Amino acid sequence: MTCGHCEGAVTAEVSEIPGVSSVEAVAATGLVTVVSAAPLAPEAVRAAVDEAGYELVGQV
Repeated sequence: MTCGHCEGAVTAEVSEIPGVSSVEAVAATGLVTVVSAAPLAPEAVRAAVDEAGYELVGQV
C-alpha cells in the first residue's frame, strides 16, 4: 500500500468478511488491523487483501 486509495481498497474488502466490526489499514506502515467479534479464518483475510489487489505478508 502506498496511499489513501490503497488503504480504502483494503479496508473495503476486509470489511466484507462476516463478523468484522472494524478495519484500519495504514499505508505508511503497511499494517492492517482487523477487529472481529468471532475468530476469523486467516484464509478469508488473505483472500480479501488479494481481492483488493495486494499481497498479505506476515501473520494473520
